[in-house]
Amino acid sequence: MPIFKFALIAVVMACALSPTVQAADCARVTALGENFTHDAAVLFSTNALKNTLAGRGLVGKGPVRTNCKPGSAMISCYSSQMACKGGTPKTCLGPWLCF
Repeated sequence: MPIFKFALIAVVMACALSPTVQAADCARVTALGENFTHDAAVLFSTNALKNTLAGRGLVGKGPVRTNCKPGSAMISCYSSQMACKGGTPKTCLGPWLCF
């Protein structure tokens, strides 16, 4: 009978810790894009985010959030997304060119 209690406790602990382990493999990743026009800044930030995730071997989860702030001469946009491990890292030359 004690072996069944031990097995039950082990199963409950494994189920309880599995979301915690998955959460540890995920993080919010943010990328910056700047340009003179709003649309180009959004394009730059979303492409930088996509290539940053690919370069690190991460897979995006959920929607991409983009916030823009006008500066003195340029518009700065930040795109962010939750990303989890699970992909194969690609070779990238900066945030713009991945193979």
